[in-house]
Amino acid sequence: MKTLTRLALIALLMGGVMATAPSYADDACACHLQPIAGSSASLQHSQSVGVLYSENTRDNLDYLTRYHDMALHGAKDALDSRIRAAFVSSSDPELAIDWLLSSLQRQFMSVTVYDNLDALIQAHPDIVVKLDTFNRLLTQQNNLFEAHFIARFYDADLQYIGKAEGAVEKQIPAVWVHDKAAHEIAAQIEKQRDLQLNALKQFDASLKALVASS
Repeated sequence: MKTLTRLALIALLMGGVMATAPSYADDACACHLQPIAGSSASLQHSQSVGVLYSENTRDNLDYLTRYHDMALHGAKDALDSRIRAAFVSSSDPELAIDWLLSSLQRQFMSVTVYDNLDALIQAHPDIVVKLDTFNRLLTQQNNLFEAHFIARFYDADLQYIGKAEGAVEKQIPAVWVHDKAAHEIAAQIEKQRDLQLNALKQFDASLKALVASS
């Protein structure tokens, strides 16, 4: 790897906002939504769904947005375009959220995201979903990619029904070693997107199974 490209890559990976990911917290009990089975309600395609984002999800969107911005604008004019494109593609902040909401829309009549529980309760959807997402991407200090997606379902009385989920964790070999060509580095970085898509496909299958078993 050329010295300039290697230094640019390290500078990008060491960017302050990219160096640390938010830690994952068990957010299942927030907003008075308890993950304890208590509802006899079934999930039906004709139902309306109200979605709340967990604190993990909000933090994760902020983290991905900062990572994505660094990928777009960091180490300007010094980084191979293929490497930059891979960072940009694999850190898309909207990829997971758009996919998860689309997955819900395929299973239910309507899906609406609410800013808080009070607003959701006033809207009276048939089903409440707490959407919990977490990603950890590559930095110079971290080679462990993580993607966790969980949707917890509650009835109109906020009694727990069940959950759909998808998750992937994988160590990705260091991308800043001396002897790798730019296309090899780009391919490794792009694995982050492929792994995230694998977790999202797991979520699709889990959701379909949950609805079918209700």
